[in-house]
Amino acid sequence: MVIFPNCKINLGLNIIRKREDGFHDLETVFYPLPIVDVLEIISNDEKDIQFFNTGIPTGQHEYNLCLKAYHLVKKDYSKLPSIKMHLHKVIPMGAGLGGGSADAVFTLLLLNKKYNLEIPDEKLFEYALSLGSDCPFFLVNKPSLARGRGEISTPIPISLAGYKMLVVNPGIHINTKEIFKEIVPGIPTKKISEIISQPVETWKDELKNDFEKIVFPEHKEISDIKDQMYSNGAIYASMTGTGSTVFGIFTMAEHVVYTPKKSYFYKWLTEL
Repeated sequence: MVIFPNCKINLGLNIIRKREDGFHDLETVFYPLPIVDVLEIISNDEKDIQFFNTGIPTGQHEYNLCLKAYHLVKKDYSKLPSIKMHLHKVIPMGAGLGGGSADAVFTLLLLNKKYNLEIPDEKLFEYALSLGSDCPFFLVNKPSLARGRGEISTPIPISLAGYKMLVVNPGIHINTKEIFKEIVPGIPTKKISEIISQPVETWKDELKNDFEKIVFPEHKEISDIKDQMYSNGAIYASMTGTGSTVFGIFTMAEHVVYTPKKSYFYKWLTEL
């Protein structure tokens, strides 16, 4: 059985406060995008689980979130058989696109469906949250306002249909844990939930990602991509998550001449 985990972007990202548990409270809008990995799971006659990775290398298998997701389920559902898992990785890693989180959650969903486990929604949420703060979003996988550490997501009526988007990743890996250490939390003057309800054309001056002020001075190459988006007619551009991916929103009528460096990952999207 094959499934296609998709990525997401952040529309705005405010870090509001640091919590006593070491995490941060935030406010953002998660918006799913049709850039996908490919995940296949089949039953395995061998005793041990087998994992195969093609496309972008995912590193040491013992740290792979798909495998962690399998073992979480196996612990509670002993009838889950050994499997062969093949992940073809397309979504850039360490890029603010949530690709690893999506792979993990889609593993949960695929195991549940393929083996008729009938895992309750509450249990799926528990598994997802243990895998990552943004993982529960992919159980919903619709434009959502996220709060808390990112795990509290509520679908909202927002659509970028009628626009096109350019997504660019320069291949710079941003360490999320380290970048959070540098952030200075603060209450924004205007909530993202209010800004996002306005026309997209008004977002440029109000919809911010707090991590840009940390990442851009250290990686001018990333800030240059955002500047190039605006120079080429974007009505809104931003870094997503902790970086390093930048996206630009354009009107369908806008003729854009933009040639990223050959080493960059980039994709035009018209189905939003």
